[in-house]
Amino acid sequence: MIFDKKDSTTIITQEKATLVEFVKGVEDAYESIKNDNIIINLFSIKNISFDGINEFIRVSKKYKSSNRSFVIVTDKIAYDNAPDGITIVPTLQEAHDLIEMEEIERDLGI
Repeated sequence: MIFDKKDSTTIITQEKATLVEFVKGVEDAYESIKNDNIIINLFSIKNISFDGINEFIRVSKKYKSSNRSFVIVTDKIAYDNAPDGITIVPTLQEAHDLIEMEEIERDLGI
């Protein structure tokens, strides 16, 4: 698992694990990254299913309840098909843009 921290955002990338193992790794790292906005980069994982994305719901809700952003980056699942509680975008740039917008909304109390 690769952690790339910049300012208040951490990008997490996993190259050779299943989604279940990946989610477990993110959960295990929670204490060290709990104050960050999280981008989960899934571009290197070739087979992603709706059920696989569902594995992230618990983690996503944990971050969002702490007023942090949690965004998954993949072009294999469309945003419209994302389960409730999961935010999916197709590019890293869109993930950064979304986090910036959510931070502005939190600052404004929206």
